[in-house]
Amino acid sequence: MNSQTIDLVYLVSAALFIFSLKWMSDPKTARNGVFAGVAAMTLAVVGTLLRPDIASYTWIFIAIVLGTIVGVPLSWVPLTAVPQRTALSHAFGGLAAGLVGIGKYYLFLHGGELTAFRTGAIVFEVALGLMTCTGSLVAAGKLQEVLPTRPVTYPGQNFVNFSLIGAGVLIGVLLVVNPAWTFLFPALIVLSLVFGVMLVMPIGGADMPTVISLLNSYAGLAAVAMGFVLENKLLIVAGALDGSSGLILSIIMCRAMNRSFANVLFGAFGQVAAATAQGEQRTAKSATIEDAAQILENADRVVIVPGYGMAVAQAQHRVRDVFEQLTKKGVDVKFAIHPVAGRMPGHMNVLLAEAEIPYDQLVEMDDINPEMGQVDVCIILGANDVVNPAARHDKSSPIFGMPIIDADKARTVLANKRSMNPGFAGIENELYFAPNTLMLFGDSKVVMGELAKQLSGEGGMH
Repeated sequence: MNSQTIDLVYLVSAALFIFSLKWMSDPKTARNGVFAGVAAMTLAVVGTLLRPDIASYTWIFIAIVLGTIVGVPLSWVPLTAVPQRTALSHAFGGLAAGLVGIGKYYLFLHGGELTAFRTGAIVFEVALGLMTCTGSLVAAGKLQEVLPTRPVTYPGQNFVNFSLIGAGVLIGVLLVVNPAWTFLFPALIVLSLVFGVMLVMPIGGADMPTVISLLNSYAGLAAVAMGFVLENKLLIVAGALDGSSGLILSIIMCRAMNRSFANVLFGAFGQVAAATAQGEQRTAKSATIEDAAQILENADRVVIVPGYGMAVAQAQHRVRDVFEQLTKKGVDVKFAIHPVAGRMPGHMNVLLAEAEIPYDQLVEMDDINPEMGQVDVCIILGANDVVNPAARHDKSSPIFGMPIIDADKARTVLANKRSMNPGFAGIENELYFAPNTLMLFGDSKVVMGELAKQLSGEGGMH
């Protein structure tokens, strides 16, 4: 295929990528956005495979087979593990960019084509790509809880991190000045890999949604650099779209948490939690399923706040059963969605959509909060930090200033949890000890299933 035709294919692909992002910003057009994204990527791959400068397809075929072997099992993970899978995808993307950069450095070096511009692009690509790889692996480990979800900190941590950044920048500059100083390139590789680990280990689990979107941004920027190295215009465009969208999402999430980038990257949730845990001992009131059903029977307005506990229990279908029973009784039921609920942006929306809960019943935090004072019952399903009133008044709390869903303003709060263990931020939730709160202990799937039975009359209440 000639270069003009390939450029045309790339142009159509780039346009589809842009439309995909545009359409995925609205639930009504999101499905079209997915199809557009798939079509764009298919065109990009086909256009690249038809480039006349490809000498052999052998290694490409091997890479496709290996990618399929790894990718197919990853597609089988449950929706609760999507955040971890997303982090792994970023790790693979970063690794691919890093490996391409390493290969191109030595190819250009031996071919006498290593200009200062190409070296700069390769340094940027390798540093960002490998840092994204190891950082994303640590993020996936924390989300899967195979690594400590609390911040892992030590004295002088920021000094060490800034020293690593300084050393990396110095090596990059020296390589651009003299690309033939090959002994510096392995040092850049090692520094990038180490820095990815050092960057994410001090960040607590509550900040993982923001970290994932930030790593997505890094992976996009690495792809941009890779596009310059490979002289591929589509890769530059797609990487820029990926990087900028990830950055915008990170900014939105930081605003939702009332925190800055610097605070997320260097704040370390959890240090205050240890002190909080040693504070006053309080007792929470609990309720039975029958109690909860009777309270809901007498309610006119109910708000359900889903959280990671619902995701872990895969309780979204039982939640729909409760929603249907209450709706049949004429109760107005809405779902309050916090921007950082769950462990990645949109996590709760996806789970509720899977259970076919009408999307117009999902309400954003800023829209539902003014109504919370008129709500009869607020059901909290495994959401901890996003409903903790301490965020409004406790200046010693690590989540102070983070906007929350005002669940405590409802007349009655039914909080479902497995135990009184703190949430992902590692801090106790004072809402659970409020006079208007009743705890419903147990697995969300079981509790919601029993509650639906009681409301339908199958549980023997009627």
